[in-house]
Amino acid sequence: MAHAQQTQPERPRLPLEVVADTLAICRLDPSAALPAWTERSSDFLTVSRTPEELSITAVASVVPSDVRCERNYRALRVRGPLPLNLVGILAAIAAPLADAGLSIFATSTFDTDYVLVKARDLDAAVSTLERGRPSGDSSMRDRLDTPAAPPYRGVDSSTSELS
Repeated sequence: MAHAQQTQPERPRLPLEVVADTLAICRLDPSAALPAWTERSSDFLTVSRTPEELSITAVASVVPSDVRCERNYRALRVRGPLPLNLVGILAAIAAPLADAGLSIFATSTFDTDYVLVKARDLDAAVSTLERGRPSGDSSMRDRLDTPAAPPYRGVDSSTSELS
């Protein structure tokens, strides 16, 4: 009996850009007050509080050296805003990076998603994500040093629609 070949649905092609700042992912006690230094992280700041922790991702240069954190992260930002009902956005980024053995830290806002990788892995992450693009899509690497609207540096001018 012949089996019908199942095809994987095509992952959405996403317009990505690299956030200019180096970031730190910090862990504080769950009852800690929001530290004053977070006010100086005006270009990038996420805060999550759970019963287990207060997690803060901020521009690394504002985080005091005695704060428990992982430093030297860079963020890939999905150019948004994205409708909240889109499916597979993080998977479209995370799966190829996982296949390449690259660890990620994902965070989302109301408008878009961010995937953080260690700074030492940024070139490999960009190369991995470029390989998944059809020929004719603009190169992320060609635009790494092209300034876009602050605080981001654009790395892809693709206008592909999300599917």
